Amino acid sequence: MDIVIKLSQFLLSLSLLIILHELGHFIPAKLFKTRVEKFYLFFDVKFSLFKKQIGETVYGIGWLPLGGYVKISGMIDESMDKEQMALPPQPWEFRSKPAWQRLIIMLGGVTVNFILAFIIYIGMAFAYGDTYVANADLKDGVLVDNPVMIKAGFKTGDKLVSIDGKTVENFDGDLNMNIIMAKQILIERDGKQQRITMPTDFVDQLSKHEKGLLVSIRSPFAIKSIPEESENTSLKPKDLIVSINGQETKYYDQVKAILESNKGKTLPAVVLRDLKQTPVTIKVTKEGKLGVLAGGVDLESLEKLGYYKISTKKYSFVESIPVGLEKGKDQLVGYGKQLKMIFNPETKAYKQVGGFAAIFNIFPTSWSWEVFWSITALLSIMLGVMNLLPIPALDGGHVMFLLYEMISGKKPSDKFLENAQMVGFVLLIALLLFANGNDIYKAIVK
Repeated sequence: MDIVIKLSQFLLSLSLLIILHELGHFIPAKLFKTRVEKFYLFFDVKFSLFKKQIGETVYGIGWLPLGGYVKISGMIDESMDKEQMALPPQPWEFRSKPAWQRLIIMLGGVTVNFILAFIIYIGMAFAYGDTYVANADLKDGVLVDNPVMIKAGFKTGDKLVSIDGKTVENFDGDLNMNIIMAKQILIERDGKQQRITMPTDFVDQLSKHEKGLLVSIRSPFAIKSIPEESENTSLKPKDLIVSINGQETKYYDQVKAILESNKGKTLPAVVLRDLKQTPVTIKVTKEGKLGVLAGGVDLESLEKLGYYKISTKKYSFVESIPVGLEKGKDQLVGYGKQLKMIFNPETKAYKQVGGFAAIFNIFPTSWSWEVFWSITALLSIMLGVMNLLPIPALDGGHVMFLLYEMISGKKPSDKFLENAQMVGFVLLIALLLFANGNDIYKAIVK
């Protein structure tokens, strides 16, 4: 069932993005009286799952879910329809239209992608608002148990002050991504501030370890369940360990440290059970564990226990507009930074470029409209940016040649455009093979 939910979200998001992107080309083409021969969701190599002609356009669904397309008459595209291009230009063809109209048609897809992302972020701000913990409320700092973060110089208890000069105001969902993109992070440790310069190959180092949060909110050691073979029968599910051997253990990491230093011992402890402190005796295994399953405590419970104040900010529709626009801008800038890292060989971030499997794995196994729309908005930005790259066969390649034509007054020959399209197509295939090859390699290595 989990895989069905995951796949459903993946296909719904992909279909929505493809259809709206292609509509971005389709609508201005029709407005400028340019003939659109085909409008397809997914690719129809050899055959279609569905197709129906309405007017001059065939609408259909292909069987290969690697994208979609609109086939515009008189345009050199992936169809490489040389027979049509060899005939005299017709008034309804793309090549017969003024350069400014062709430019609008080509920019239509990415324009829709960016508009869609901003609309989603505005809608999410209005529907869900913002839930966060103010950074100032993290009196005891953050939890750092990622080995790459520790190697970079971070420790549990550090307070994050600023990332690349921008003050950290809230602990929210974007914090970990901001750390990945960071060059320098200012922290406070033991009342003193110090600056940590992030390793150039930080992303590559992360890829070699188990995935997980770089920093997280410190929470108590809560008992989720106790296996039958466990010797700690005095413990019960939902117990919170608040002290061991007379030492206060407010957080999970404190319990873990005490257990590590008391392997094989039997120790007195106190747990919070039904909001009352109850003395118990615990047995530490030779591996420095309790032999129980510890479960994370959600933010709502942490607030009730007095650990943190959870802030929820709701917005009116009017207030949601600037909030959503700011969120969209931040995501766009963030993705630009990611691309810059990927194209910088020193970061080795190119090793983490993923294909369809990587995108598929972003989606959770449980359905959440908030998560779905958040991922879809980000993918829309990614699709828009990627399509703007000046590679022939992508929208950005067509735009590049159109701008050259508009500036120089000279239109590249059809032969040149055909050759450029072929080169771009080869480049795209190479990129797809590389990205999806990375997915396969990671799956095999794991």
